[in-house]
Amino acid sequence: MQDRIAVFEQMLADDANNTVVMFGLAKEYEKAGRHADIIRVLEPYIANADDEGNAYGVLANAYAKAGNREKAVETYKKGIDASLAHGHPSMAADYKMTLEMDFGDDV
Repeated sequence: MQDRIAVFEQMLADDANNTVVMFGLAKEYEKAGRHADIIRVLEPYIANADDEGNAYGVLANAYAKAGNREKAVETYKKGIDASLAHGHPSMAADYKMTLEMDFGDDV
């Protein structure tokens, strides 16, 4: 897995604005449990890409695992909006259920 991460990191170093590489790297970080790195990569990704909702879920989960429940809730809510805007109601429903079950007091 480290080799895949190193390859993605090099690709991102060569093209810092490549959103496809950003998302791929974030998914590799997710597999490795590197939550701070997910946040570092996905914040600019979301600012620069028209994400359909998936990255919001990955980012929200990383915030939650890093202990930032407020940012997790905020990001899940944005993910609901993005997924509905792109015709992914089941993704939005998953995020809503996560908010209700895992963040009920914070929503």
